[in-house]
Amino acid sequence: MEVKRLTRHTAQRRFLPRRGHSYLSIMNSHEPVIIVGAGPIGLACAISARRRGVDPLVIDAGAIVNAIVHYPPGMMFFTTPERLEIGNHPIVCSGAKPNREEAMMYYRGVVRAEGLRVRTFARLIIAERTGGHVRCVIETATGREEVTCDRLVLATGYFDNPNTMEVPGEALPHVRHYFDEAHLSWGLDVVVVGGKNSAVEGALQLYRAGARVTLVYRGPAFKPSVKFWLRPDLDNRVKANEIRTWLGATVDSIEPGAMIIRTADGEMERLPADRIYALIGFTPRFDLFRSIGIHLDPVSERPALNPETLETNVPGVYMAGSVVSGRAISEVFIENGRYDGEKIFGDPAARRHAAELYEESPRPIGE
Repeated sequence: MEVKRLTRHTAQRRFLPRRGHSYLSIMNSHEPVIIVGAGPIGLACAISARRRGVDPLVIDAGAIVNAIVHYPPGMMFFTTPERLEIGNHPIVCSGAKPNREEAMMYYRGVVRAEGLRVRTFARLIIAERTGGHVRCVIETATGREEVTCDRLVLATGYFDNPNTMEVPGEALPHVRHYFDEAHLSWGLDVVVVGGKNSAVEGALQLYRAGARVTLVYRGPAFKPSVKFWLRPDLDNRVKANEIRTWLGATVDSIEPGAMIIRTADGEMERLPADRIYALIGFTPRFDLFRSIGIHLDPVSERPALNPETLETNVPGVYMAGSVVSGRAISEVFIENGRYDGEKIFGDPAARRHAAELYEESPRPIGE
């Protein structure tokens, strides 16, 4: 595929500025900073840079806060508004906690208020240190484009990379790795695979929307981290035989209208399945990080980086948010990762303050 290098003239001709100072394009063939990931943490990093006189370009493979876009409609956050705020912009919500739609509106508003340059549906596929800069190749709907930068910040999170079951039939159209709208499954046989919060909550929503729900989990019991208000609800539904469960079971294969599992006793069981939700977690883009040259621990996948500045072993390449913790993605959330931009772009005093706020940030309940 042809790689096109954008010049200022061609970029200005191809892409028009929107309201305010925000552009949805690469405006130069060279940028001082590129931030990969337009989630809350990537946007917080962009704000930290802007307030120090650096105008970064933020790109994302999906939409602004793409992970939140994938949440079910109307989903309520389990954390209070002030812990989701970035750039000291207050969240206004109708209840004690914001819902999915209010959060998306909030982060769009922050982008507008801060004049951040964000380009959506632009995926970083190559990055390499060369000639004193970082060369990036970005894939868009119109092809591949090349741009260099002085500093590259990886705030990609993990929600764009769902784990797969690696079984025959997983690519069939009735299999989903994201939960969508429970209403769509009314009157259908639905199998949910997983044993954490997303799977348990999805199963409960599906049951209440009128689906016949079966929950399959490979562990002998559900995770103790299942939120305390979900666990008794699930236990009661199972006890009443309203949600069927198979614990200690693994998925063997999938076929149209059915899932074949191996039970804890080693028997093969065929489950009716008009829809299947494989809600088994997500994984950061470790392959991308390795291709850039970032050293990852062979077991934990934690990157080699300076904990004070978050610069990796590759000069000019930084990491922010959950990706700094390797496979232990539950260590970093919006609540504490939102301070990472201060570590990257701030002076020593700002870094120390960010580290203090990070340590003081409580973990979300049930994670």
